Amino acid sequence: MNSNLQSADRSIRQDAGNSENDRYEVSALTPPVDVIENVSGITLYADLPGVTREGLNLHVEASTLTIEAESSLKVPDGLKISHTEVALGRFRRVFTLSKELDTEKVTAELDHGVLKLRIPKTAHAQPRRIEVKAG
Repeated sequence: MNSNLQSADRSIRQDAGNSENDRYEVSALTPPVDVIENVSGITLYADLPGVTREGLNLHVEASTLTIEAESSLKVPDGLKISHTEVALGRFRRVFTLSKELDTEKVTAELDHGVLKLRIPKTAHAQPRRIEVKAG
């Protein structure tokens, strides 16, 4: 992964006993991600099939970004699932963010099970042009 975003994945068992993580069992899935970096920041795409806005929990604490989600399959009244191959359940992924990223300006969008997070770089970390004066 790039220098501004490090995956901090670890076994969910290591988090056992932490009351906030008790609801995320050992069976939590690690969602695959794509990270794109440019001069203004990073964009992270995470695949979260079956997840709605209501089932998504994103938070940043210090330099740690946590994605937690729970997927669900809505079955219309009168119907029942006879076969499914899509893994439904809980997702959890943790990242360590560089100090160059501005965690106060994170934006998030969820579209058809794909989470898009935009994390801009701080002003001092962005490239700038220096004007040279004639002397």
